[in-house]
Amino acid sequence: MSTPSTGPGASPVPGPDGRRGDRSGAVLGERRHLLNLSYRLLGSLAEAEDAVQETYARWYAMTPARREAVDSPGAWLTTVAGRVCLDVLGSARVRRERYVGTWLPEPLPDRAEWPGGGAGAADPADRITLDESVGMAFLVVLESMTPAERVAFVLHDVFRYPFPEIAAIVARTPAACRRLASSGRRRIRAATLPAGGNTLVVRDFKEAWEAKDIEALVALLDPEATMVADGGGLVGAVLRPVEGAEAIARYLLFIAGKAPDTTLLLRTVNGAPGLVAQRDGGTVTVASLDVAGGRVTRVLAVRNPEKLGSWTAPRSG
Repeated sequence: MSTPSTGPGASPVPGPDGRRGDRSGAVLGERRHLLNLSYRLLGSLAEAEDAVQETYARWYAMTPARREAVDSPGAWLTTVAGRVCLDVLGSARVRRERYVGTWLPEPLPDRAEWPGGGAGAADPADRITLDESVGMAFLVVLESMTPAERVAFVLHDVFRYPFPEIAAIVARTPAACRRLASSGRRRIRAATLPAGGNTLVVRDFKEAWEAKDIEALVALLDPEATMVADGGGLVGAVLRPVEGAEAIARYLLFIAGKAPDTTLLLRTVNGAPGLVAQRDGGTVTVASLDVAGGRVTRVLAVRNPEKLGSWTAPRSG
């Protein structure tokens, strides 16, 4: 698995002259790394931004002398961010037990799709590296892990942190952290994660849906495919998974019939081809499609408006 950022203490601490000097630039330069880490740990951009803000608040709450005494600000910030995320994950498990319907991770657009996006965009989401470790299917598997398991696995397998440093974050021994990461790895291996290169399948799926061609939709869906929707109780969404190719195809056509003014677009969702439904100038659904063997095996549809703030107004395509 590719690693989205460098390891512990990524930002250089000494200044150009080799002395510590003013380290504020190096400290602030850790923000991208911390946001990448926190989003993968939490599956929510809003919660990740809060975790990073809390991490910096704790840094600046220290006296200048205490900050100066920190040998590696990058390692210190990562440790604190990991602990903040671990606490958030613990409380999130309780909140998500009360969640209306299925909780899905917050989807992210390609950087060009972010409002004001592009190479020079300043928004934090533009700095999240979209690789396989933020794929929607991958994040869903991470949700099945315990908080400590998720932190240990992400820090070690994605960010390449050594177990002794992870141990300081999760308050376990290095050996225990190794077991936690191994357990997380088994969960990933047991899951059927989609392979890349499914643009043509997703495009055909979009065209069949737009044409209301139920036979074409059924042919593009795996016979045992599932569809999961996340409305968060704020908008209409199926509360239980829809199972089977024909049931999913009929449900999609039912939805299309209820909202004939919806525009369906082929877009990048967390680094992979997906579909975005827009209506009245705003995004109402972002769907990630798992594809295997040339067929769609799972549709993850996020409709909760609180998770769609990073999606742009419609454009041609």
